Amino acid sequence: MTGVPASAAGGSGAKPVRGGKLGTAAVNQASLWNIANILTMVRLLLVPGFVLLLFHNGGYDPVWRSFAWAAFAVAMITDLFDGHLARAYNLVTDFGKIADPIADKAIMGAALVSLSVLGDLPWWITGVILARELGITLMRFWVIRHAVIPASRGGKLKTLAQGTAAGMYVLVLTGPLATLRFWMMMVAVVLTVVTGLDYVRQAVVLRRRSLAAERAAVGRTAEALNEAAGSPGAGVADAGAVAGPASGAPGASGAGVSGPAVRVSGGSTPVEPTVGARDGADAER
Repeated sequence: MTGVPASAAGGSGAKPVRGGKLGTAAVNQASLWNIANILTMVRLLLVPGFVLLLFHNGGYDPVWRSFAWAAFAVAMITDLFDGHLARAYNLVTDFGKIADPIADKAIMGAALVSLSVLGDLPWWITGVILARELGITLMRFWVIRHAVIPASRGGKLKTLAQGTAAGMYVLVLTGPLATLRFWMMMVAVVLTVVTGLDYVRQAVVLRRRSLAAERAAVGRTAEALNEAAGSPGAGVADAGAVAGPASGAPGASGAGVSGPAVRVSGGSTPVEPTVGARDGADAER
């Protein structure tokens, strides 16, 4: 027992609920070293390890390529879990937002480029996939101010197809399995192109809608300001309504003091004096 409150020691003071998700307090306390970020870091570290295993002993050793496939498979599996864990248990951090997509692109890019260098995968396939991924990344920056496009079912299928096909190319396969992996890669290429074009279409539509909404909001604001500027001045009308009856009220003095006075013990106090009464009092002072 230290006598230090749990909040001062860095905790919330509340006991965690077994099997429950973290609440708002846990969101604020989510540190860099949470399970989601650790999985992302593992995936980043697996990228150079995968390349070394793939190229070991000339790059054509079936045993070492099996080890490389295992590293690639672990990296792809962590890709499925880290984002889900971060969202489900409120472990989203700035590091995760930046590192997770970098790790995704790094492991897939390393696999495609390495396979093309070894001559197992045509360079045009690597070029198409990498160009799509780079283009979509730039598109995100272009449209992020207007809207965020969620991951579609086609995008998830594309990722699954790419990972399956690349993994099959990492292994040394012959016969029907080699033919199967070729057609799996063709499916991945088609999904890559189709989902990329669909993303561009959604980005353009959302950007146009956002700009139209902004212009409409500006137009409504301008109309409101014009109506306010063109309407009669409420302050002037109210002043005339007050000064008019007061100037003709009986008992008005030459000093400009108008309006009845209510006598209270100790003197008379004007109740709600008019503009003329205040001006007269200022003149006497």
